[in-house]
Amino acid sequence: MNKRIGIMGGTFDPIHNAHLALAECALIQLSLDEVWFMPAGNPYFKKDRHVTDGEDRCRMTELAIAGKPHFFLSRLEQKRDGETYTADTLKYLHMRYPQDHFYFLTGSDSLYQIESWYQPETILRLATLVTAEREYPDRPRSLRAEASYLAAKYHGDVRILSLREIDISSTMIREMVRRGKDISQLVPLGVAEYIKEHKLYCDNG
Repeated sequence: MNKRIGIMGGTFDPIHNAHLALAECALIQLSLDEVWFMPAGNPYFKKDRHVTDGEDRCRMTELAIAGKPHFFLSRLEQKRDGETYTADTLKYLHMRYPQDHFYFLTGSDSLYQIESWYQPETILRLATLVTAEREYPDRPRSLRAEASYLAAKYHGDVRILSLREIDISSTMIREMVRRGKDISQLVPLGVAEYIKEHKLYCDNG
């Protein structure tokens, strides 16, 4: 049976409520069958900072999506050696699941960055690109204009959900933990407890 599958990629260091809100919205508005949360393995764009061990990031992701029947953890990028690229991941998924259609869910800032990613033409050929609404007054094009530009240039499909992007970042959360501040409103309870129990983000990150 053909499935409509959302791929929520990211470092997830840590996963937070904005990730979950985007996935929930995409599930409903795009009538997805499933959303796969895929923590990055060795992300090439994070070389300037320490990245938390992959097993910790996977465990936090499991805790975040627990009890949500349409959400699944995928360790695909964790199992791959070397640097992980979205284009290569999508190539593998199309070979493994040729009957399914993939929707790549990402933060709105990635629309402006995606042409600097590895093989953006492959990403837009193999998946529908999905993000939430956000205003960028300092950009030469609005988010919707950027989506139209990318769709036309790469003959792809770019969707902007009826969801205002939540202003939460993993960087913000790591800094709050280092300062001893409460993050319980920014991440699921299980994730907050895991971070505290395993003393993550206290000394680095």
